[in-house]
Amino acid sequence: MPSRSRLLSDSLLSTMAALKISRGIPIIPKCTPVFSSLLTSERNLQPQPPPPLIGEAAVASQTEERGRWSKLLLFVPGAITFGLGTWQIFRRQEKIKMLDYRKKRLDMEPIWWNEIGSLGHNMDSLEFRKVICEGMYDEGKSLFVGPRSRSISGVTENGYYVISPFIPKAGDTGSVQRPILVNRGWVPRSWRNRSLKDSRPSEKSSDSKTTDLQVNGGSIWWKFWSRKPKLSKDTEHTEIPVKVVGVVRGSEKPSIFVPENDPKSGQWFYVDIPMIAQACGLPDDTLYIEDINENASATDPYPVPKDVNTLIRYSVMPQDHLNYTLTWYSLSAAVTFMAFKRIRPKRVQR
Repeated sequence: MPSRSRLLSDSLLSTMAALKISRGIPIIPKCTPVFSSLLTSERNLQPQPPPPLIGEAAVASQTEERGRWSKLLLFVPGAITFGLGTWQIFRRQEKIKMLDYRKKRLDMEPIWWNEIGSLGHNMDSLEFRKVICEGMYDEGKSLFVGPRSRSISGVTENGYYVISPFIPKAGDTGSVQRPILVNRGWVPRSWRNRSLKDSRPSEKSSDSKTTDLQVNGGSIWWKFWSRKPKLSKDTEHTEIPVKVVGVVRGSEKPSIFVPENDPKSGQWFYVDIPMIAQACGLPDDTLYIEDINENASATDPYPVPKDVNTLIRYSVMPQDHLNYTLTWYSLSAAVTFMAFKRIRPKRVQR
């Protein structure tokens, strides 16, 4: 006979089974080893999701990194415009210093070229210094640089700058200076054409003068200017020396759009002092000045000397640099604000 404890356990199990059935809980019977092996094999036959590929994680990280770099590139225009505005500030300070330097040099006492030893002076150190010289122009060796426009009463007229060699007279001490190059000012196009016509018949006469001088003997100018036509003593006394007041300048720096000078054809587009000096038969380190004398006669208004105020002006003045600075900084602030607005996450409207 079964024991009392076993009966109690069987009754308890039957009671629990009845409760599970009443509550809808399935009763899982004990499986035999054969049945359990069938269940595991059936589970293995069911399709399972494929394992994640190794490259997907790398591609996801690369895409995220590219997104970060693309967001950073949005700030590049703002950084560039900010740098341009900062450069304008430094450029403005440089212009102010250069203008102060020119004003101080122009306010210094003029140099009398007839009295000082030109060979003892450095030409670069004399730039923007006023020079006074007395002597005579050599009209036969004048050349024209241009075309250069000039506005007169609102009307623009094309013309040239006329540059002539100037021969100083002997000073009080008896010292003789080398010839200098003088930019006499602006002349109209018709003035240049007239001078070219006048120079053609004078070529033969100049050649005859030079041959006479070679027979009579050389003069002191032959040391410095071998190709200069010499004048006789009778004509030398009749000529009245002129006084030139100019400012020492250097060669021009042409832009990439300006053609090269052609001395053979007489085409001069910009001032190149060594090249012009060689064309006139002068040394390469010849002094070059721009005439600023305002005593122009009404009967002969040309050439028109340069205004001294133009020497202390630039095409872009410090005030213009300040305006450019404000413009670049405004653009930098605008594009930077647009970049922040672009990368800021949008709020979801509920």
